[in-house]
Amino acid sequence: MFKKKPNIKAFAPIRSSDRRKIADQIIADYGIEVPSKLDADQPPNGQESAAIGLGAIRNALLPDNAQSARFTTTAGQDLKQVSGTIYVGSHPDQAQRVLWIKLEDRFLPTVYTLWKNPGIVPLLHTPDVVLQKLRAGADLMTPGLARGPPFPSKATKGSVVAVASLEKPSIPMVVGVCEIDVASLQQVRGAKGRAVRGEHWDGDEIWAWNHGGAGGGAQAPDEIEGWDKATGAGALAERLNDVAVEDSDDAQNEGGVPIPLTAAQTSSEKAKNNYVDGEDAEPFEKVDVEEKELSTKDIDDIFWNALLYGLHHQRDANRSDAHHGLNFPINQSALISSLVLPFLPITTPTQSATLNIKKTSWKNAKKFIKAFDKARILKSKDRDGGECVVIDIDFEDPAITSFVPYKLPKKDTAGAESGGKAITAGTSPSDSSIGQKLSQIKVYKPKEQLAPVFTAFGASHHALYLPTELRPVINSYIESEKLISPKDKRLVNIDPILANAVFDGSTPLDREVLAKGSVPRDALVDRFIKNCSPYHVILRNDETRDEVKAKAGQPPGVTITMETRSGNKVVTKLSGIEPYHIHSQSLAEELQKSCASSTSVNQLAGSSPKKPVMEIMVQGPQKDAILKALERRGVPRSWVSVNDKTKGKKK
Repeated sequence: MFKKKPNIKAFAPIRSSDRRKIADQIIADYGIEVPSKLDADQPPNGQESAAIGLGAIRNALLPDNAQSARFTTTAGQDLKQVSGTIYVGSHPDQAQRVLWIKLEDRFLPTVYTLWKNPGIVPLLHTPDVVLQKLRAGADLMTPGLARGPPFPSKATKGSVVAVASLEKPSIPMVVGVCEIDVASLQQVRGAKGRAVRGEHWDGDEIWAWNHGGAGGGAQAPDEIEGWDKATGAGALAERLNDVAVEDSDDAQNEGGVPIPLTAAQTSSEKAKNNYVDGEDAEPFEKVDVEEKELSTKDIDDIFWNALLYGLHHQRDANRSDAHHGLNFPINQSALISSLVLPFLPITTPTQSATLNIKKTSWKNAKKFIKAFDKARILKSKDRDGGECVVIDIDFEDPAITSFVPYKLPKKDTAGAESGGKAITAGTSPSDSSIGQKLSQIKVYKPKEQLAPVFTAFGASHHALYLPTELRPVINSYIESEKLISPKDKRLVNIDPILANAVFDGSTPLDREVLAKGSVPRDALVDRFIKNCSPYHVILRNDETRDEVKAKAGQPPGVTITMETRSGNKVVTKLSGIEPYHIHSQSLAEELQKSCASSTSVNQLAGSSPKKPVMEIMVQGPQKDAILKALERRGVPRSWVSVNDKTKGKKK
């Protein structure tokens, strides 16, 4: 599943209460036994020792420094999109790594978790030559199983298992899901079919992830005590019982410790296993993404880290320059646009609306800069008019030098406009907008008064029709009711149904037609179409009309507004791009480079917070650059309305 690099969004710390809940769910899902005591010298206080033992298991599974992030990738031969959550953390004296992968309600351990916690899943074995193929993305076929039968009793269909080689039997290298009931196999020679579907392995992109973004994954140990001896669900608890929270395992018994499940746990396990059926298993395809609402403190932390990231990046990119590529003084708007906004981990329109300087505790850029001044990271000065400028930055401050960059969402950028090369990476919603083909289709739904006309044609008045499909309907009605004027074939006599539904006498033209009792056929058809309710469909690439749900009203318009602010400064605003599958933050970053100007993305005033309409603002008269960027995304100029409020103000 992770042969190709997944698109990982911004990481967020996990609250202690949430971490305990996640760890407890993992303990319940994998039937891990919680020890009643830690060692023989401990006082016989059952509740206290049990609590300590549970805490030790929680920390072993998910350390208290854990963070989480959403990801998307593709799976299966048809490359269906898969979404989920990864949990990263670090154990003492180890680098931060991905420890767990959550796909819907199922937690999958990574090899790092298995190397740290022997025995939490059944361990299967295969020859090293087969394991190398598994580490290239292949599935484990039934004839490839070794050291059995018998196989671990919990290697049932749908259960999570680990796979190791015969050469290194104590080192799990692959994590997968059983496609068959491996435990019940009586022989593997001559058998056919897949035994284990590989989900993650040593060497894939999840293994290779690290917080710095470079260096690759950690190498597997040469030997792990516990895995080749204890492979039951109680192995982790057994180690904690014997040696408190140490990582060694002195268990000498072969096999694992069977943990009896309650009836509720048994039914839960069966329900969880029923849906696994090959690469198209439902939990690996449909995952609802829930965005966590950010508190003011969360937004403060994100903005604070964004500026530190920007300064850290500026320092590393311009080491030879005395001021690291900056020209002082720097006004507050330039600082925010160049050193903060590009380093905000914005991936969705909702985040674009939430991550706004006005929603921080500082409320504005000036107070935000003053906070950094108070922390002695930079020096600022107030100018006449209340504007704040930065006059110096301490690039050797530990907060900047020791800052650890986080992963930013990758976007398509129009590098060609600025002499660079376009970036095309990731599975962000904005990536596919460049080069897309869009088309608008206007359809109409007849009103109830027109039902007799459609009944005469044998058609439903509840359906949606193209204008070319409505003409045969009205013509059929005219002929069936013999409404063609015998004196002039171009005229149609008005009967009571048409008079009531089409010409109701509400306008002078209606009254004139009703007085004459006839109307030209073309005029009748046009009026007939106008009396239907308009709908629209926006088709993208190879989509068909039947695949996309029509929406009421005329097709939404894209609006470009040019106006003057702060005296003689011109800004260009763009809104209304969401229906056309364009990501506002991605487009803003492209315009920032192509126009060599600062940009910002904010929620359009008056739009709904649940379905926000975003407004991109670009400094300067940038209408032509915006039109060109829209055309690259399939939006022709005829769909865009331009409102130039700067005309007539210059003398």
